[in-house]
Amino acid sequence: MTRPQTTRRKRANGVESRQRILDAAVEIAGERGYEGTSIAAVSAKCGLPASSIYWHFKDKDDLIAAVIERSFETWLTALVLPGEETGTPLERATAMAANVAKALVDAPDFLRLGLMLALERRPVEPRGRTVFLQVREISRRRIGEVIRTLAPDLDEDAAHTLADYAVAGADGLFIHREIAGDAFDLVAMFALHARLVYEAALRMTARSGG
Repeated sequence: MTRPQTTRRKRANGVESRQRILDAAVEIAGERGYEGTSIAAVSAKCGLPASSIYWHFKDKDDLIAAVIERSFETWLTALVLPGEETGTPLERATAMAANVAKALVDAPDFLRLGLMLALERRPVEPRGRTVFLQVREISRRRIGEVIRTLAPDLDEDAAHTLADYAVAGADGLFIHREIAGDAFDLVAMFALHARLVYEAALRMTARSGG
């Protein structure tokens, strides 16, 4: 085997190992939470030695942060406002909300783990919590941009308030689904939430004379 082929094979194996480790960490953290997740448990789940995990990740906190980042990147692709061909501004908003909810159902790890970490206070803040707060702010800004696109006459302060409300509502709907289970239609509830946010934007614009 030539050197380039060997290099490609090693790189592919490294990527595959990293994904196996992240998948195992997701499963362990989902069952045991942040505190109950350990490198030893992840090693047992993925079948790779601890040394392999430490080759990819500095420690448990670095591993959890990577889980959040990977899940967020997958989910973020859904946070895109459909084009005008989709229909009215309200139809565009509800379509995006439905896509976001579907992505959360498929890749909930960043929000599930992030909320666990966000609600805890430690003397030294875990990197995973820092990463979650950063990606949550990215989400809030993206939603604020969508609101301003759909309601261009809305003033900046009102758009900021609605973006905060939209993110907080999404958090609540997700938590309720975690409690209620699959019987709770997250997609339908996100669509309803988007409708309420959009209607609030229209009312706030009218009050300001926009």
